[in-house]
Formats: sequence, C-alpha cells, structure tokens
Amino acid sequence: MEDRHDQEEIYSQRIKAGKRTYFFDVKATRGQDYYLTITESKRKLRDDDTFSYEKHKIFLYKEDFAKFVDALQDAVDYVREELLTEEEVAELDRPRPAYNDEPYNGNTTDTTY
Repeated sequence: MEDRHDQEEIYSQRIKAGKRTYFFDVKATRGQDYYLTITESKRKLRDDDTFSYEKHKIFLYKEDFAKFVDALQDAVDYVREELLTEEEVAELDRPRPAYNDEPYNGNTTDTTY
C-alpha cells in the first residue's frame, strides 16, 4: 500500500457539462497541507479537424474554503433572486439527469483533463 505522504492526489470528482468538463481534485503537499484544484477543461476544434483542450485552473487552499463557499453561494443567490425570471429559476430547479459526477481515481482514458 502506498504511503499517504507520497500521495499527492487524495480525491477527484469530474462533472461533464456540455463542451466543458470540471474537475475537483483534493491534493496534499508533502507536509500534508490540503488544497483543492478546480479545473475547467473545454474541448476546441482545431483547423486541421483535431481537438485540443483549453484549461483554466484555480488553486483553493483549506484556509479559504469557507470564504470561497460563502462567496459562491452569495453570487448564485444574487443571480437567482435578482437577475433571473421565475421561469428561469424553475428551469434551474427542475430535476435533471445525473452528470458524470462519480468520483474517479484519475486513471482514465478520458483526455479532457
């Protein structure tokens, strides 16, 4: 069994959303300080009909988790309460098919990361 001190990635979750895929990865430093990376990966078609992936990444450290979650919830609440119509809110609240949001171990053939 691998020693946890040698393990960088602790947990991953992938959310597919149209042309974008979001990855939520919990990682540890050598000193066992934990942080989260949030990666947005978007598939792009090149001129030669092959694909590339445009990626954007946020590093979120554990001491900022609560502030980040609070600010994200405030922003979502503002959009829902101040900017959307009742019909748009109802559309957001309707049940949807599950996204591919199962935790994965990072050993996948999916190259969207």
